[in-house]
Amino acid sequence: MRIIAGKHRGRALAQFAGNDVRPTPDRVKESVFQIIGANLVGARVLDLFCGSGALGLESLSRGAREAVFNDVSRESLIILKKNLAALREEARATNLDYRACLAQSVGAFDVIFCDPPYKTDCAAEILSLIASYRRLTAGGIVVYESEREETPPEGWERYDLRSYGRTKVAFFRMV
Repeated sequence: MRIIAGKHRGRALAQFAGNDVRPTPDRVKESVFQIIGANLVGARVLDLFCGSGALGLESLSRGAREAVFNDVSRESLIILKKNLAALREEARATNLDYRACLAQSVGAFDVIFCDPPYKTDCAAEILSLIASYRRLTAGGIVVYESEREETPPEGWERYDLRSYGRTKVAFFRMV
């Protein structure tokens, strides 16, 4: 696992041992960032299920002004902190359930990455919470990784969907 582009291009990231955690493969990450690239410069990003922090760190490398990281796993935050230190980046990291993170976050984000465990069925709930807590800027996007084609709740539009084997990445915006 590595940073693909930007100021940290080519830097390796610490990752999890074993197969319990499913990091976003580089080819999927590269495609996602090609799609949202123009939205990143100067953006405020939330990596809601951050794991090792690969998506938020890639955002910082490509010009995001701020990334906020969250994961319910303490092990994930330990690896994230190793990666932040290796890249000499500073960022806010919280150890909360996604509901609590969305409730307690301050302000709105330009890009929100959601890569929950595949067995979790929470896309509609997350999008509804983002809307009700006003966590997305006008024109902001939510990038949601899952095994299935997620259907957005009312008030949302899925404007793009990409498939990479069993991985599906949906791009949502508020309407």
